[in-house]
Amino acid sequence: MTRLRQIALVAKDMNLVQTHFYNLFGLSDAHIDPKISKFGLQNIVMTLGDTFLEVVSPITDNTTAGRLLERRGGDGGYMVIVQVDDLLHDKQRVESADIRIVFAAFTERGSAIHLHPKDVPGAIASLDQMDPPEAWYWAGSNWMKRKAMLVENITGSEIQCESPTEIAEKWAIAYNLPVSMVGGVPRLLFDDGEVRFVEIKDSRGIGLRAFDVVAKDKKQILKNAYQMKLKVVDDSIEVCGVTVNLK
Repeated sequence: MTRLRQIALVAKDMNLVQTHFYNLFGLSDAHIDPKISKFGLQNIVMTLGDTFLEVVSPITDNTTAGRLLERRGGDGGYMVIVQVDDLLHDKQRVESADIRIVFAAFTERGSAIHLHPKDVPGAIASLDQMDPPEAWYWAGSNWMKRKAMLVENITGSEIQCESPTEIAEKWAIAYNLPVSMVGGVPRLLFDDGEVRFVEIKDSRGIGLRAFDVVAKDKKQILKNAYQMKLKVVDDSIEVCGVTVNLK
């Protein structure tokens, strides 16, 4: 089974972005991983149903996340994290396809590989495995107690790029899935969730530009967004350099 399990964003002002998401989604707590400091970052991981939204922010110079902030002119999308069943097999398959791995970690509880964004462009694509599968140790062992009140799962993500079909095909190789055309848009359809690929819609270049969540109370979320003076277009909200689509 393949499942879209986590989206990561990068922010310059962690406190501001945390406030925005807490208020939007009805959150009061998030997991903080102190080990991420070895990458020169701080983070929060928020529980949305049994999927997760992470925000990272540089705390030292010359980090990958910091360079992304500079290159794209501010906050935005960072990673797409997909849960798989057999990461060792996938690692061998990815390497045989000449896709470079920029980070790998294998433990008894949780494992992950991050793929080189020049080989799989648009975001850092990650393949992760948990034991047991329903766990998600990147969000701490008690993530079930931190669920958002106003939204459920993350169900989709969107990458803007100059050649959507070409980029989709590179992601398809990474995840060993076909490219599906739905509504004229190339997509990777996981067993749960999707990544879709669209033409560039702004001046920021290639990148993760949106993600979708299931709203428990769409009216209240939109009210919260207006109160924080976030940009709202129909059922979409702009926050942390990305568009959150309410489904």
